[in-house]
Amino acid sequence: MNKKNCMKKLFLLIFGFYVLFGYTQDNSDAELLLNKVSENIKNYENIYINYAYTLKNIEEDINQTNNGSFVTENDKWRFEMLGVTRIFDGDKLYSISPDDEEVTISSQDPEDETTITPNKMLYFYEDGYYFEMDESKYIGNTQFRKKIQYVKLVPKDSEAEIKYILLGIDTEFNQIYEVIETGKNETVTTISIVDFEFNLPLDKNLFVFDEEKFKNFYMNILD
Repeated sequence: MNKKNCMKKLFLLIFGFYVLFGYTQDNSDAELLLNKVSENIKNYENIYINYAYTLKNIEEDINQTNNGSFVTENDKWRFEMLGVTRIFDGDKLYSISPDDEEVTISSQDPEDETTITPNKMLYFYEDGYYFEMDESKYIGNTQFRKKIQYVKLVPKDSEAEIKYILLGIDTEFNQIYEVIETGKNETVTTISIVDFEFNLPLDKNLFVFDEEKFKNFYMNILD
């Protein structure tokens, strides 16, 4: 699978698990747990996530793992994956591809479903899925055990490519631990949170595109 397809798959996965659920009385425990995660996120000044992204399909003999990171503060964010960096400075979106020696510059439309925004990445409890409590597991040793509770999310759209998503939540800190998406083609995509940090003293240049560093790159200005 080439870089562009893998990036596209990752973006689609993010959109999928960050636009999650419809509420029902029968799933009050799942609703309560998801609300706790949401409350935490809204109280953070900034968030930094370091993750592992794994794509598996036994029939197609695909088994890939890559690492990436995502950091956001207010309406600004920075996303890194497969060597590609995407920076939104609050006005313009910069996609930097060293392999292609190209920078794509565009405006970000919050209403565009194909555009990553902080809301899509973080405030994901709106609609699109039925949900219910699923299995739980414990990780770590007897001294530092953590309970991970999974919530199963099934798309309301019967034509969706996703069969279901398992959202694993660290119940001690009410934070996302991992997201496991199973597609109808039996492709399993997993995002495992390696580091979840918040309220950090961020570098003021983290969300700034320094054109001088890329003066030999082709600037693809879309608007």
